[in-house]
Amino acid sequence: MDDFDQLAGQFEQHRAQLRSVAYRMLGSVTEAEDAVQEAWLRLSRSDAGEIQNLGGWLTTVVSRVCLDQLRSRKTRREDSLDMFVPDPILSPLDPAEEAAQADAVGLAMMVVLDKLSPAERLAFVLHDMFGLSFDEVAEIVDKTPAAARQLASRARRRVQGAPVTDSDVTRQREVVEAFLAASRSGDFEALLSLLDPDVVLRADAGTAVGGPAVSKLMRGALAVVEQAVMFGRLAPHGRLALINGYPGAITVVGDTLLGVMDLTVHNGRITELNILADLSRLESLEIPA
Repeated sequence: MDDFDQLAGQFEQHRAQLRSVAYRMLGSVTEAEDAVQEAWLRLSRSDAGEIQNLGGWLTTVVSRVCLDQLRSRKTRREDSLDMFVPDPILSPLDPAEEAAQADAVGLAMMVVLDKLSPAERLAFVLHDMFGLSFDEVAEIVDKTPAAARQLASRARRRVQGAPVTDSDVTRQREVVEAFLAASRSGDFEALLSLLDPDVVLRADAGTAVGGPAVSKLMRGALAVVEQAVMFGRLAPHGRLALINGYPGAITVVGDTLLGVMDLTVHNGRITELNILADLSRLESLEIPA
């Protein structure tokens, strides 16, 4: 095995961790993959023999690439940001997969992360989610450790408002199944009983023609139930899947993915629904078996 193949093998050992960092930073599966690929390109052009801690070096590179991407994104209008749903990670619904996703970050949390400033997001993700020291974070954001600590503290205060998901995955799956069944039958009362009175529904249909008109942010159980009944014609095409490691639902007609619905369940009731219906983004997602 030559040096290049050996380096590639070492990089592959870190790929999953780097992808996790990049996804939490960017909220986009494709952008996260691009950031990881950029880290590999930079590694392949570097003097790898001088790198003492390859995992730390790669994490720093990926984080800086992500930070640059976040800073270069066009500023979204606030109302659009309120309805923006990050890319979900889809996988089949089975016990082994659920166990493997125990450290996953739900889509509701990703929605909150998307509202942080780039530096706040980096500090929170790297320190609170991946355990990097504030000295390491400070080097990446080009600030003092004290300033990095402040960034993470501000982010933490905002993240505290993120919806909390029950740890009982089996119970959550039962609630999702009941929601799908009630949607299929148009059972208004059953739907209402599954929703928290202050439930939030966020639907993102993208920016294509007609998309902004479909995108919406709704609050309150009655409004959400009326919306669910209105789209009941698609309910027969809904099926269970893991969305960011938690039970949710996808809508598949033929071989086309038409929607992803992430449900946050707390104390047996749905407190938030995040729906991605942006067909241009759904095309890049693989439909789980």
